Order: sequence, then C-alpha cells, then structure tokens
Amino acid sequence: MTKISLKILLALCYLLATGCSFPKNADSPENNNTDSVAAIEVSTGEQAILNTLEGDAFFPAHLFYTEPLTNTAEADEQQYEDVFPSNREPDDVWQRLRNTFSLPRQNNPRLDQQLRWYAKHPQYMKRVSERAAPYMHYIVETAERMKIPSDIALLPIVESAFKPFAYSHGRASGIWQFIPATGKRFGLKQNWWYDGRRDVYASTIAAYQLLTKLRKQFKGDWLLALAAYNSGERNVHRAIRKNKRLGKPTDFWNLKLPAETRAYVPKLLALKRIVADPNKYNVQLTKIENKPYFEKVETHSQIDLARVADMAELPLDDVYKLNPAFNRWATSPHGPHYILLPISQATIFKEKLAALPKKQRIRWVRHKIRKGETISTIANKYHTSISSIKRVNRLRKNFLRAGHSLTIPVASRSLRSYKFSANQRLKKQQNIPRKGIKISHIVRRGDTFWSLSRRHKVNVRSLAKWNSMAPRDTLKPGQKLIIWSRTGASVSHNDPDHLYIPKRRNIMQRIGYRVRSGDSLARIANKFKVSVRQLLRWNKRLRNKKYLQPGQRVTLYVDVTRQTS
Repeated sequence: MTKISLKILLALCYLLATGCSFPKNADSPENNNTDSVAAIEVSTGEQAILNTLEGDAFFPAHLFYTEPLTNTAEADEQQYEDVFPSNREPDDVWQRLRNTFSLPRQNNPRLDQQLRWYAKHPQYMKRVSERAAPYMHYIVETAERMKIPSDIALLPIVESAFKPFAYSHGRASGIWQFIPATGKRFGLKQNWWYDGRRDVYASTIAAYQLLTKLRKQFKGDWLLALAAYNSGERNVHRAIRKNKRLGKPTDFWNLKLPAETRAYVPKLLALKRIVADPNKYNVQLTKIENKPYFEKVETHSQIDLARVADMAELPLDDVYKLNPAFNRWATSPHGPHYILLPISQATIFKEKLAALPKKQRIRWVRHKIRKGETISTIANKYHTSISSIKRVNRLRKNFLRAGHSLTIPVASRSLRSYKFSANQRLKKQQNIPRKGIKISHIVRRGDTFWSLSRRHKVNVRSLAKWNSMAPRDTLKPGQKLIIWSRTGASVSHNDPDHLYIPKRRNIMQRIGYRVRSGDSLARIANKFKVSVRQLLRWNKRLRNKKYLQPGQRVTLYVDVTRQTS
C-alpha cells in the first residue's frame, strides 16, 4: 500500500469514527432535520482530515470546500496532474500505441497461428523494433494526424520488417512496399536519382492516403481495406461478389482470398496483441522515445550526400538510412529538395547550408568530347544521368560535337564511399557467395529472366534476387548480370569431382575454347587445370564422340587465378 493510500485510509477511518458527520455550525438550529452539508464551513473535524492529507494533494480542493481557497491556480493545476498522471504524454512510442489502439479485438485460428509464430521468435521482434526506432514516432504521429487507427502504424513490420531498402519479387519497394504504378498514383516520383517509394516521409503519407481511400471504398471496414492494400481492391471485390452469390458472409474472415492475404491481416492483428502486452508473450521491444527523431530540412536544390554528411557531422551511412530514397551519390536535381536529418544535427546543417554557395553543393568537372563519344557513354563514365548533363549544359538533343566541352556533376568522394547507393548495394548483393558457378553475363537483345533461368537451370526468382531485381523487371542490352549457373555439372559435395566453388570472389569465369589441331580432352583439361571428367560434364555432347574436330567449341569454367599465360 502506498503512502498516499495509507493516509486516505486513515482519513476515512476518522470519518467513520465521527459518524460521518461534522459538528454543527453555531448558526444552525439545534434540531433542524434538513441537510445543510452544502453550506458548511471548515470545522475542526474537516481540518483534521485535511491535516492528515496535507502534502499529498490527492483530492482536488473543491471536494472539501464550497468557498474559494487561498491556493493559487498553478497549485491546483499541479494537484490535478498528480491526481491523474495518465493524462501525461507517454515517454515511449510503444506505450503511446497501446493507449490509442482502436481496431476491434478479433478472434480467429489464423490470428492465433500468427501470434504463436511471433511469440516463438522474440529475437525477430527485437530486431524489427530496433530498425523501427528512427521512423516510428513519425509514423504514429502521422497516423493520428490523418485519423488512421494507430494499430496500422505496425503495418511496415508485416510489409518490410522495417527494412528501408526492401525490394520484393513483386517489384514492391520501401517500408510500405509500394509497387511502381501505385506509387506514381499517389505522387511518389521514381527516376534514376530518386525512388519516392523508399522515402519514409512521403511514402508514409501516401500509404495512409491509399488506406483511407480503400476504407471508404469498403464502407468503413478496415480489415477489408488492409486486405485490398495487400492483394488489390479487385481481388477483394471479386471475393465479396462471390460470397454474396453463395449467400455467405462477406467479412474478411469468410472471404476466399490469396493465401498471402489470408495471413496478412492476421499478422497485423497479432502484432497489435504483442505490442499491447509484450511481457505476456516474452517479447522485448526496443524502447523508442516518444519524440521526433528526425527533421525535414529544405535544401532547395541538388546536393551531394557526402556534403550533407560533412555539414551535419554524421556518417554518410546514417544519412542514407534516413534517406533511402536517394539512389545515387546526390539528391535528385528534379526534386524533391529536402533531406531528413536527426533533430540533434539539423540546426548545425541548416547553418552551414545557408553559408554554402549553391555551386559548391556539387563538384563539377569539365569533359572534352572525343570522337565517337555519346552522351550516354559520358553519363556512364561519370556515374550521372543523361538528363542531368543535358540540363546543366542546356542541350536539347543528344547530339554531341567532338572538341566541345561539357560540365559534368560528379561525386565528391570515391563511389565506394556511398555504400547505400543503388550501384554499391547491387555490387554487395552480386558478391554474396552461392551454390553454383559464378558467371558474369552481359544482357543481349532478346534475353529474359525466363530464358536465362532455363539456360542455366536456376530459379527465375533467385536469378532476379541475385541482381537486386524482380522477375518482372525489364532487362536492358548491355546490362551486367551475375548468374550462379548449375548447367553441365553437379555441385554435390559428396562427389570427389564436384565443381570447385572458391570462397574468393570474382575469380571463376566461363570461357569458350575453340579446338585446335592436335587437341585432345586430356590436353585441354591440363591446359586449363581442370579434369577430363569435368570437361565431359560441362560438354555432354562430347561424351559419345571419339575425336575432337578442329574449330569445335568447348565450354569451360576456370579459376582465372590458377591460369598462366
């Protein structure tokens, strides 16, 4: 029992001991039966109670007095805050969510199944809550401002596990997983420099706008709106019409929807329960302070992200993590012209930005056009866009004249420093060791993920993932792909002649060798330091032939570090 509760109990005991009555006022009639409590003054009994409670201010003073007190208004306000501490703003975002959850409680075996999964994987929840830390306050506050149930602020956990660079096999990107077309519908620009689907600030607003539209479309049903967010409104409308024809209920739980969608909504509802009572499920959420983490700072023009990092006194990686929408080494010349920065560093950045001339926000070089060069090859050389070169040099057409010079915007640091740019993320993904023979393939006209997957006996989705793409993405001639080929060889480690897959990167190459006069399988194998057995695996058509013919083509996979000239 707390100190204040003990004092209240003593006060109540005193009231009981005195018969719950106060001494009569001297002006009152001796035998008056009317209730005169409303007109009483402070008596000796009342003062005893007040003395008992003095210093704890549990009850507002008007409960004891009918006449004005001498206490100041400020003191009364402090008393009220002490009486009702729940009126104070929570100091933790998760508690703020718990206080404002509004979606009706649901009970369903599918929900229970998801709940069990999250409860069995507490480390997953811990990692996700850590990744959510920079973004969560903004997402929750924006939900409240746009009158979205705060429960839906947990949706990025389902969509992307709060991975800002998430990219799905369905071409969805960012923490809210917008596909290209839907992103454009809701104002999220997508170009060489910038992808608004990964812009935490803009995509959160767009996601809530889409969900509000879907909720209206489904007559206020948030569960159907969420299902449509995942699988598209057409699928949900189709399922509703079918159930109506069959005389079945048309709520979410009774609709026949894609398997992913049938699990999607229960995942969100399960997360709500986890966050509402993490101790019950043995889950530990990383504490997130209930205050803004970042500030949106207007830049008004393109700026090198390394310059931003220097002026904000931040690691460049931290700038990218708050601004994952920027694909390259700088913000987009076409806008939006803003940057998200930790509040602690925003002021110093704004001061330095105001003092920095616009011409110094980007480094520039002069390039003298050589014969045969095109605007495309020059853009590739300097890792910038064709549109940027044309805009800066006021070119209307792609025609260039040898001997003339161009002003080119370039990065202020080595490109390797921009670890989270699209190019560097792609290199990192392509260099992850996998099973098979690593091949560098230059896309030719007519190549598709399907044709390449058939040729190399790999899964289409895997092939796309190795190259940070989706199966439906378009391949462009000249584009470089990494393929971990499974053709012509078994990679079983039980076989003593299994293909050697080195731990070092970028050393295995596929080559085509033309047979010369006097060549034999043994001679070719010895020349390239492979076995005859491997040669036959890579060239099955040779197994039934006794002799090699000059000019015949033989395919080999060789470790270039073991070859001599």
